[in-house]
Amino acid sequence: QVELEESGGGLVQAGGSLRLSCVASGGTISNQAMAWFRRIPGKGREFVAAESWIVGSTFYASSLKGRFTISRDNAKNTVYLEMVNLKPEDTAVYYCAAHGPHTMILHVADDYDSWGQGTQVTVSS
Repeated sequence: QVELEESGGGLVQAGGSLRLSCVASGGTISNQAMAWFRRIPGKGREFVAAESWIVGSTFYASSLKGRFTISRDNAKNTVYLEMVNLKPEDTAVYYCAAHGPHTMILHVADDYDSWGQGTQVTVSS
């Protein structure tokens, strides 16, 4: 299992953008399924986006598609989540997750066995 560390969270106004980063150590992400989840206050963990190591294979929560983009840089062992046009309801702790080696996209939290500590994103109205 790889170790994951997220960064890039912060306070942003509605309509703003953020890019979250997730750096892996102790192994490579090049053959891993990767994903972002979030935990909204008062709610459970929610799927955001996932990517397999097959180029171009991504999957998004339907409500977030078009505003969020997941990508990876295998050379940097890093996964990103680009978020644009942020809304107050996007306020949450965002977590990076990994599972592998694995080819397919996974969008269920229980399928992942490596998790970061999370990074807080707060969107003000």
